Amino acid sequence: MGNTFAVRPGRRSDVAPIYAGSHLDTQPAAGRYDGILGVLAGVEMLKMLKDHQVETEYPIGVVNWTNEEGARFPMSMVSSGVWAEDIPLARAHNLQEVGGGTATMESELKRIGYLGNIPASYRSTPMTAHFELHIEQGPVLEAEKKKIGVVQGVQAYKWFTVEVEGRASHTGTTPFSARADALLLAAKLITHSNRIATNHSALASTGILTLSPGSVNTVPGHVRFSLDVRAAADEIVETVEAETKHDFAKLAKGEPVSTEGIQALPQLSVKWTTDFESPAVLFHKDCIDSVRAAAKSVLGDDRLYRDMTSGAGHDSVYTSKRCPTSMVFVPSRKGISHHPEEWTSSEDCALGAEVLCQSVLRYDHKMALGGTSKSS
Repeated sequence: MGNTFAVRPGRRSDVAPIYAGSHLDTQPAAGRYDGILGVLAGVEMLKMLKDHQVETEYPIGVVNWTNEEGARFPMSMVSSGVWAEDIPLARAHNLQEVGGGTATMESELKRIGYLGNIPASYRSTPMTAHFELHIEQGPVLEAEKKKIGVVQGVQAYKWFTVEVEGRASHTGTTPFSARADALLLAAKLITHSNRIATNHSALASTGILTLSPGSVNTVPGHVRFSLDVRAAADEIVETVEAETKHDFAKLAKGEPVSTEGIQALPQLSVKWTTDFESPAVLFHKDCIDSVRAAAKSVLGDDRLYRDMTSGAGHDSVYTSKRCPTSMVFVPSRKGISHHPEEWTSSEDCALGAEVLCQSVLRYDHKMALGGTSKSS
């Protein structure tokens, strides 16, 4: 899968390494910190341990997970998912590049020499624990003037593709009463999904929308859009999904729903496809405790860090299925990410790297004393 591992030996050679990991891939026209910070901080950690001749009980490693974003080959966290044996290898290798190209993930890994011959599996490359430094990608830490987020877990989310089928017709000769306008219905569905999510303290977002036939004087007959639903708990995501499916079906039939601003439309059809789902994740208590203790030690002030739940998926979602895991967040200016203006100060990057390193060393010390539990 192209995952890249580097390991520094510890006193013991009979145990799996403790890893710091993240990813180097990014989004189109994105920033320089998302994922990249975590990998570089892991490399710097290994350099520091070598330069200061620090001897650890367990081997200490850094991992770069391939295609976390899913920007070119559309499945997020795919290589860590294969490693966890949660995503089938064949499914990952057969991912087709977006934009109509002919390359698959397997063909491109082979072309660049990163296909490898070691199975991408936690069985072949086991981990004792996994820690991930990452930018928050949201506004909370900056708004609250915090320097570190101690991540407890990751919220649940599902991705859907929604297709609206109407009827293309002439904009000048077809009155509103006779139109089956797929775009008008899609707009109402997207707006309504936002209302439903708001009612359940969840999030619903649309980032992709395509329509056809795409002519200035033709009523759109077909629309496809993405729907991303996220919440702190699996049950909330399921509730939002159920309510949106119920109301979307009513609207497609021209029936009103009891929500202000939603009006009946001539009959159209709506089709749902579930593209991806990630259940809510709770990280390992011992790893969380290591991060919290490291933050307290580095910052010297309890007011400068806070517990958080990640709103975005990360490779740590999959590592947590196979080994104790936690994450460290640092502030994102204005909460901006997946954008060229994504930015975290050098001071905050350094603090995050120091907390990451201390977290790993504290966990290593716990392991040396036999003080960790295997359950999450």
